[in-house]
Amino acid sequence: MALTNDHPGERAAQDPIKLIAVRETPLSVDEVFRAVGDNAAGGVALFVGTVRNHDEGADVDALGYSCHPSAEAEMRRIAEKVVAGHPVRALAAVHRVGDLRVGDLAVVVAVACPHRAEAFDACRKLIDDLKHEVPIWKHQRFSDGTDEWVGAC
Repeated sequence: MALTNDHPGERAAQDPIKLIAVRETPLSVDEVFRAVGDNAAGGVALFVGTVRNHDEGADVDALGYSCHPSAEAEMRRIAEKVVAGHPVRALAAVHRVGDLRVGDLAVVVAVACPHRAEAFDACRKLIDDLKHEVPIWKHQRFSDGTDEWVGAC
C-alpha cells in the first residue's frame, strides 16, 4: 500500500492545540497524555522535565519557578509555530511555577502526529522553543547555601 496524504489522518488536525497552561499545582503526565489522544495519530512523543539534584557540579536542594504574565500566551504562540511546521494531530504543554523539590515535574509536553518521526521532531521543537523563548525563570537553591537565577525555563 502506497503512503499518500489523501487521508485526513495524515494531515494536521483543524484545532490541534488541546492544552496550554502555567500552573502552581503539581503536573500530571496522564492529563497531558490524555489531552493528545487522537485515533489518527500513529506516534505520540512525550517529554517530562523534572527537578534534578545537581547543576554544574553543585548539589541542588530545591528551586522555584516564576513567570511573566505573558508566559502562557507565549507558550501558545510557540505551540502554533510547531503546529504550522509539523502535521500535528494534537499538542499539549504545561509548566509549573512556584516552589518545587527534587523529583517534582517542572514541565510536561506531548505531541501526537501521524507517524513517530514527526512526533519526535515536533516534540523536540516544542520543548526546545519553550525553554528558550517563554519568560519563565528558575531560582535554584544549592546545598551550600548559595542560590542562582537562571533565564527562561
